[in-house]
Amino acid sequence: MSEIRHGTIEMTAAMLISGTIGWFVLMSGQAVTDVVFWRCSFGALTLLAICATMGLLRPGILNLRTYSIAVGGGIAIVLNWLLLFAAYSHASISIATTVYNTQPFMLLGLGALFLGERITFTKLFWLGLAFAGMVIIVEGKPAETAGVGSYAMGILLSLSAAFFYALAAIAAKWLKGTPPHLIALIQVSTGILMLAPFTNFSAAPQDAGGWSILVTMGVVHTGLMYVLLYGAIQKLPTHLTGALSFIYPIAAIAVDRFAFGHVLGVAQIAGAVIILGAAAGMNLGWRISLPRHKNNHLSKEAAE
Repeated sequence: MSEIRHGTIEMTAAMLISGTIGWFVLMSGQAVTDVVFWRCSFGALTLLAICATMGLLRPGILNLRTYSIAVGGGIAIVLNWLLLFAAYSHASISIATTVYNTQPFMLLGLGALFLGERITFTKLFWLGLAFAGMVIIVEGKPAETAGVGSYAMGILLSLSAAFFYALAAIAAKWLKGTPPHLIALIQVSTGILMLAPFTNFSAAPQDAGGWSILVTMGVVHTGLMYVLLYGAIQKLPTHLTGALSFIYPIAAIAVDRFAFGHVLGVAQIAGAVIILGAAAGMNLGWRISLPRHKNNHLSKEAAE
């Protein structure tokens, strides 16, 4: 099997796994804080075993600076999970995931601010298009949505989640060269310490089914997903990685439709297509050129 094909399979599997997490969050019946705590706990155990197998636990791999940045990225990624999972019950998995895919545009602003990256006309075009899609989604609130501010709150939570994901991505850029599985282990371990004081242990599942959902989120959606994702990134060119990443929102929309019966309205579909199209343009580097004004020289005949 070629490296590209192998990487494509890994990336596809990682995105399909990511697209199903909303179902597990809602079916767990747990508070969002508790869900993320148990995800971090079981994810940490899985990643600890993976890092040990890969020989990543030996001393000297991290210094104080890289460890501090990894912890900061961990705080951001845990806040990202908390906000995104909270958004599901307000605006549905479909809308929350679609709005969450504005993260490339959050990264655009943060990259310019912290990394000095240049903002081009093309990037501004895709940003404006994504904003237009966002406005359409906000205006396309379904009539049956419970609570006057619930739908808007879901969108706000999703946007906030995207912002913290972008912060974690900036931290990852500063950690270039550090083993990604070790970064992931530090992130989920940070989450355990962050959320332990706020976790209601008395509300833990009382049956095997409830625990199986939480274990799956830790082992599959965290440990296995990270292994597949990082394995794919190492094998695939950037444009293909970006293209395959859109399997995630499509899978999430499908899960929301078939598991919970949520059907997007016309305006919501239009807004989602615009946002995902703009994100694709940003991720895949589609260029928009400014129209060039050519000097129209009079022909010899016209001049006469």
